[in-house]
Amino acid sequence: MNLDHLPTPSDKRMAVRVTRDALRQIRGGSPWLYDGSIESISHDGAIGDLAVVFDHDRKFAAIGLYDPTSPIRVKILHQGSPRQIDDDFWRERIAAALDRRSGLADDPETNAYRMVHGENDGLPGLVVDRYAGTLVVKLYTPAWFPHLRRIVDALAATQRHDRVVLRLGRSVASGETFGLSDGDVIVGPPVDGPVTFVERGLTMEADVVHGQKTGHFLDQRDNRALVRGMAAGLDVLDVFSSTGGFALSAAAGGATSVHLVDQSAPALETAERNIAHNRQLGEVRRCAVHTTVGDAFDVLTTLAKRDERFDLVIVDPPSFASNQAAVDRALAAYARLTRLALAVTERGGTLVQASCSSRVTTDDFVQTVLDAAASAHREVHLTRRTEHAVDHPIGFEFGAYLKAVYLRVDR
Repeated sequence: MNLDHLPTPSDKRMAVRVTRDALRQIRGGSPWLYDGSIESISHDGAIGDLAVVFDHDRKFAAIGLYDPTSPIRVKILHQGSPRQIDDDFWRERIAAALDRRSGLADDPETNAYRMVHGENDGLPGLVVDRYAGTLVVKLYTPAWFPHLRRIVDALAATQRHDRVVLRLGRSVASGETFGLSDGDVIVGPPVDGPVTFVERGLTMEADVVHGQKTGHFLDQRDNRALVRGMAAGLDVLDVFSSTGGFALSAAAGGATSVHLVDQSAPALETAERNIAHNRQLGEVRRCAVHTTVGDAFDVLTTLAKRDERFDLVIVDPPSFASNQAAVDRALAAYARLTRLALAVTERGGTLVQASCSSRVTTDDFVQTVLDAAASAHREVHLTRRTEHAVDHPIGFEFGAYLKAVYLRVDR
C-alpha cells in the first residue's frame, strides 16, 4: 500500500512552555505532557508536528509529538539535550528496542513477541508485535500518521519481515485516519487467514487483522510457561480464556483436562484450533478439552452450584479500569471473581488470578484478592507474584499494568 498520501509534519517546530511540576515529571521520565500543564505554545500545530518543550530559562527540555485531539497533548520522544528527530533517530529507537529483546529474537522455539512497547521503549503510543514473518504496527495516537512511512522504513532497516499490518486503537480509528483502516496490510502480500506462529515450541494462530490487541496476548507468555510447568495430572479451568493460550500450555504440560470459558464463540473456536495444531504432542492428545460460551461470572456461579472442582483455576479478565474513576469498581469486580473462582478450586489446588488494569496498583490488587479469599473463608497462601513478559519492559509509572498472583488453596 502506498503511504505517500499521509500528511507530513511541519518543518516548523512548536515551542512549548510548561509548568514547573510538568517539567519535573518530564525530567523524571514521564512520556506524557497534559494540556493542563502547558503555559504557552508558539502556534497552533497539526497532528504529529514536533513540539519542543523549553524550561523557564528558555533551554531545551524535551521534544515530542503534538496531538491536539488528546488530553495528553505532547507524547515525549526525547528529553535532556537537544536531539534531531530524523531517520537515524527512528532506526536507533527501534534497534535499541530489539537489543532489549535479543534473547527472544534468537529463540528458535518462539517467533512471536513485542518488538516495540510504546512509551516503555521511547515511542509513546506505538506498538510493534512480531508474529513469525508478519509485523503488526498498532497506533494509539493519530500523531503517528505523519511519521508512519519513516517507521515502516526503520522496521525494514532493522528486521526482516514479509508484511506489515496496521492496527488502530479505538480512539484513533474513530477519528481522521487519512484513508487507512484498522487491519490494512501496508507492506507485503495480503493476509489470507490467521497467521501461524510458535511460542515455546507450541504452534498457535493469531487473527492479526481483527483479533484483540494485535491478535494474541503476548504479555502473558511467561505466565503460560509457569502454568505449563505445574499442570501435570491436573484438571484445569481457564476463565476468560480468549484464544486458549493458558489452556494449551496446561495441556502441553500434561493436564488431565482443560475447561475453557469465554463469552466469545469465535475466540473459543480459535482456541480449539490452537489445541488441534499441537495434537502431535502426546500430552495434548491425551488431554480432554471442554469449552463453555458464556459470561465468566455466570459460568463460575453455575459450576459452583454443580459442585464442580478444579485443581488449577486461571482467571485472566480484560481491563476493568480504563481510568482512575473506575478503580474502586474494578477492585470490587476482582474481589467477586476471587470468591467465585475459589468456590470451584479444589482444596490443595491453585488459583492464578491476573489484572491488566494499569490504574490498579499491584499492592491494591494483591490485597483485594487476599481479602476476598478471607471473606470466602478459604485459607490461601500467596506463592508467587508476576508481571508481564520480558518483551514488555516497564519504563514509567503506568507502564506496569499486568500483574498476577498464584494462590495455593490450603482449605
